[in-house]
Amino acid sequence: MNNDISFKQINKLAIPALISGVSEPILSLTDAAIVGHVPYNATASLAAVGIVTTFLSMLIWVFGQTRSALSSIISQYLGAHKLEEIKSLPAQAIFIITSISILIIAITYPFAKHIFKLYNATGLVLSYSVSYYKIRVLGFPFTLFVMAIFGTFRGLQNTFYPMVIAIVGALINIVLDYVFVYGITGYLTAMHIKGAAYASVISQGVMALCAVCFFIKKTDFSLRVVFPLNKEMKRFVGMIINLFIRTIALNVTLYFASAYATSYGASYIAAYTIAINLWFLGAFIIDGYASAGNILSGKYLGSKNYAALLKLSKRLTKYGIYIGVILCVLGTVLYSYIGPVFTKAPDVLNAFYTVFWLVLIMQPLCSLAFIFDGIFKGLGQMAYLRNVLLFATFAVFLPTLFIFDYFDIKLQGIFFALTFWITARGLPLIIKFKNTFNPLALKTKS
Repeated sequence: MNNDISFKQINKLAIPALISGVSEPILSLTDAAIVGHVPYNATASLAAVGIVTTFLSMLIWVFGQTRSALSSIISQYLGAHKLEEIKSLPAQAIFIITSISILIIAITYPFAKHIFKLYNATGLVLSYSVSYYKIRVLGFPFTLFVMAIFGTFRGLQNTFYPMVIAIVGALINIVLDYVFVYGITGYLTAMHIKGAAYASVISQGVMALCAVCFFIKKTDFSLRVVFPLNKEMKRFVGMIINLFIRTIALNVTLYFASAYATSYGASYIAAYTIAINLWFLGAFIIDGYASAGNILSGKYLGSKNYAALLKLSKRLTKYGIYIGVILCVLGTVLYSYIGPVFTKAPDVLNAFYTVFWLVLIMQPLCSLAFIFDGIFKGLGQMAYLRNVLLFATFAVFLPTLFIFDYFDIKLQGIFFALTFWITARGLPLIIKFKNTFNPLALKTKS
């Protein structure tokens, strides 16, 4: 068995995955950065983008688990040289998840106002949230469709084409964001926050079209849905259910964090929007290496190469910590310049800088949690991932948040609670992995 896992081999998967992974947070950060500078009601607009982004992130993370489940199954069959047995699976999975996304739009669209009231949005913030959401959510099926295709490519050990698709989408979104939000004198009327939403939907649609082209031309799979259901559909659905529950727990964390920030006032939710989106950006950057772990761990498990699996975990741990430290240092160097990119409001900036240092300190901790999260997804260990996140959310994050809120620590309390939460996510995975695969690697070696 080949146990050679080089820096070049990992980066060949990780760097493109990193770039494609930041496409969604870039959409939200671009909206936040541009909307935060509109000539009027900038703080309310920024707060609305933050609230809607939190809710949409929940939907995407809950229903976008197709990517991880498909990647895990396909990579394991690739490692076992049995891809022919699952040729019908991707199309069936894509059809199911896209149908669900349309159902989600039908359910949430009429109740948008009630949904964002749950986030403590009121007045102008509530009005902007509803307007922004009712446009932005139309891109939801495109997003899930693209994520499922990304999962197929990842299972095939290919992150290059998802990267190309993501770059195209991000560039289109940046250009259209600026044009639609501010308008073009004599040609296009400024649409402000609605313009940001339209820009996101169009860029997501273009990404979906690109994904179809690459999928048809660069894989041996088809988008034609055939029956009967593939034999792996039952395992696929089981993975999705476990990841669904897990992601609900994750979004309970995000909901309470956002709701508490909103309850502290418009300047706090605006500051939280900037801080959490920067945290998301860091998370997605690290997720490039987590994706490499997802992709390669499934392949090594399929070929029963446990020694390579252990070596992979050690390499990725080292690279992940390096990236976390680099992000922390880079953020420290640019510390005073980052806030004004998003807003000039003094009260928002003051609130943001009370927590930005915490966002930076969290990066190495996030690295370890996300690396092993990716590895466990590749191994198909979705039930254990579910249990760990349920513990981290309900036994660690929520009690910590309530305590800090009781002592009126406000935004800092939220990010302290998130720091404890990410630690509780990572440690159990590291311990479980070592206890499971150290003995298997030794047994195989002997």
